[in-house]
Amino acid sequence: MLLSERFTEALTFATRLHAQQVRKGSGVPYVAHLLGVASIALEYGASEDEAIAALLHDAIEDQGGIPTREEIRRRFGDAVTAIVEGCSDSQTLPKPPWRDRKERYLAHLKTASASVLLVTSADKLYNARSLLKDYHLVGEDLWQRFAGGKDGTLWYYGALVKALREAGSSALVEEFAAVVGQLQSCVFAAARAEDVPPIAYNKEKY
Repeated sequence: MLLSERFTEALTFATRLHAQQVRKGSGVPYVAHLLGVASIALEYGASEDEAIAALLHDAIEDQGGIPTREEIRRRFGDAVTAIVEGCSDSQTLPKPPWRDRKERYLAHLKTASASVLLVTSADKLYNARSLLKDYHLVGEDLWQRFAGGKDGTLWYYGALVKALREAGSSALVEEFAAVVGQLQSCVFAAARAEDVPPIAYNKEKY
């Protein structure tokens, strides 16, 4: 499949929408995330509409709500808009409480379209990879970046694996599950290490 000028327009539109936004904690321009999600979606067989939605998946939620939704509809049509809506856990500001939003989003995945599941899975895989990388870099300080903290974030990613598998497992979902498993293993290993008395470390070392 060759991408048309619609994809180029979507990339420009997304870059402008998120121009002042960076990734939590890292300061990386947010467009890196959008490009990464679109790349993963395309690697797993996304259509052009799905790839465009991947670029715009956070636009409604983070950059304007309903007016942005209608601008997406005008520019890219109903199919793209429906996917972006399906990937959004909020369309209003201020956003509802974090836990409520996440629980509603998890329930919504049970009836989500195949296109929404593809883009959502690509998004969550990108985020899980970032979490794992950043955990190796900064350790427990990572959780300060997130509204759900350590417990909430780990709960959410575990629940996402379960919900996406129940909605229809795929190679993409299983890759996401594997990365979440690696993250959980790192966190649990660090917690166990902290519980070992100092003398035990000395015995291991010497």
